[in-house]
Amino acid sequence: MKNRTVVTEFILLGFQVSRSLRLFLFSLFFVVYCLILCGNLLIITLVSTSKNLHTPMYFFISQLSIGDILLTMTIIPSMLYILLNNGGTIAFTNCITQFYFFCSSEASEAFLLAVMSYDRYIAIYNPLRYASIMTSGYCVILTVFCWLFGFSFNLIFTLTTSQINFCGSNIIDHLFCDLVPLLQLACSDIFIVHLEIYIVGIPNMLTPTIIIIVSYTYIVLTVVRIPSSTGRQKAFSTCTSHLTVVSIFYGTILSVYVVPTKQSVTISKILSLLYTVFTPLINPIIYSLRNRDIRKAAQETFILVIWKFFHNNL
Repeated sequence: MKNRTVVTEFILLGFQVSRSLRLFLFSLFFVVYCLILCGNLLIITLVSTSKNLHTPMYFFISQLSIGDILLTMTIIPSMLYILLNNGGTIAFTNCITQFYFFCSSEASEAFLLAVMSYDRYIAIYNPLRYASIMTSGYCVILTVFCWLFGFSFNLIFTLTTSQINFCGSNIIDHLFCDLVPLLQLACSDIFIVHLEIYIVGIPNMLTPTIIIIVSYTYIVLTVVRIPSSTGRQKAFSTCTSHLTVVSIFYGTILSVYVVPTKQSVTISKILSLLYTVFTPLINPIIYSLRNRDIRKAAQETFILVIWKFFHNNL
């Protein structure tokens, strides 16, 4: 066998298009990145400062915003650099680190969505005991488990992936370090990685999915038993924002990793933007536009800031 140079860095190609189109995409993603940060930071700030939002539901929403910020900070800055320079290099360690935080934040968000569905189930199925069950301490414990599960499960096959030998080509025709493009460059046996994905990764996604399905099954069965149509509508309206976010989250994930068995590289890149850019952007919009409490808290905060500004400058 010929000697092969061990890969110490990768070249991410990004979108190989004209300079004018790359500058347009850079400007677009930069604006979207700022909107994502501002929108999710606004929700975190409102939930932290407004007493009316000190409830389990809004606490979980703020945790979801933290996950969206972590995801975008892991992916978008390097994507902007790649677009600006028509490709870019990334060290092997940085590539594995990016892959780990990307997978972990996605997994943690899946568990957070499951916990939020459980919260809605308790609120509708057993409203009289809701306050005694969903205490602040219990909510913190659930959130800690979501983050621990997300980051610990993915650490297993991330460490295994880091032990794979990469040699020969070091060009990744993608926007960031994802698992499939990485494994395509491996020159050693990757059976153990696939095995760990099935043993650890699939339950990692199936568990929150099952919790969401079971929770909403009980929610639907409870709602249909409510005698008045107004009561049914009011009960189910508390779930619409969460259902929308769940649909977008799983819809984008399925469109990339499950449904299409064969797709072009360009389509794969575009679809990857759905869950790395579109989902973190749309989540705060859904929760702010469809939620009266958050809109009211934002208006009160804005009025308070304006009042303090004029009070201090007059």
